[in-house]
Amino acid sequence: MTFFSVLLALIIEQLRALSPQNPISALFQYHAESAAHGFDAGKQRHGVLAWLVVVVPWTLAVELIYYVLYRINFALAFLWNVVIVYFTLGFRQFSHYFTDIHLALNNDDVPRAREILNEWTGIDTLDMPASEIVRYTLVHAVVASHRHVFGVFFWFLIPIGPAGAVFYRIAEYLARSWVQPTDERTPAFSTFAQRAFFFIDWVPAQLTSLGFAIVGNFEDAIYAWRNHARQWPGANEGVLLAAGSGALGARLAEPLSVEALAVGDASPLSVGDDCAPRTLQSAVGLVWRAVILWMLLLLMLSIAVWLA
Repeated sequence: MTFFSVLLALIIEQLRALSPQNPISALFQYHAESAAHGFDAGKQRHGVLAWLVVVVPWTLAVELIYYVLYRINFALAFLWNVVIVYFTLGFRQFSHYFTDIHLALNNDDVPRAREILNEWTGIDTLDMPASEIVRYTLVHAVVASHRHVFGVFFWFLIPIGPAGAVFYRIAEYLARSWVQPTDERTPAFSTFAQRAFFFIDWVPAQLTSLGFAIVGNFEDAIYAWRNHARQWPGANEGVLLAAGSGALGARLAEPLSVEALAVGDASPLSVGDDCAPRTLQSAVGLVWRAVILWMLLLLMLSIAVWLA
């Protein structure tokens, strides 16, 4: 059931992408912001309470509904799985930015590519050259593909099924949303959400990185994983981007500063070539090959369960 749930959800998502402004997402975001506003009193423990108030009800509700539907009819539980995977995947919620940037660069419309990248990431793209546009696009696409696809896959495969996928997506949203600076948000409040998501995402990040290595340039991916992961501020993001850089054969890290090299923060050697628009097409192929790899592994696991 797990394999066909994921397969059907992927097909539906490709045919009709879910809008980020759908009512369920709006309700959840209102809940998350209300909890942050109500609990943030400047202490880390308040962030823990707010995180639990948001995560626990949604996760338990999804698991309870699945249990009830399974008791009624197997087909209803299967449909519930499809719905949950469809709502938590979000493959197309970021890929249209990637595609539009790719088209703009192919048409030599660099100003339009800068505008789309700024809309997607919020970074300053004024006078950014095409190579940097490609690099930042790839950096955000690698992380987004993991968090919207492969991380969801992993948590959906654990025994709690659809509740696991919801748990992962909520934890990711809270770690990303609560860290955003606002006049009413204290720095200590988001500490637990970030720390919790680091542990929740650690195993999926390692598996996604391994998947990139298998379907890409394996030797360069492993080399970059071992020697360049610390060039990014986040440990999990560093592993993903280092492995993705090696697998693509593209240099995704910024040039190392003289100070960084002097204190030995990272190796002066780099993996891959400078980013070019054609690298974006290679990234599309890498992600889809990784998706196919995960689906094949899931299919073999499902067959093994059926035959057991």
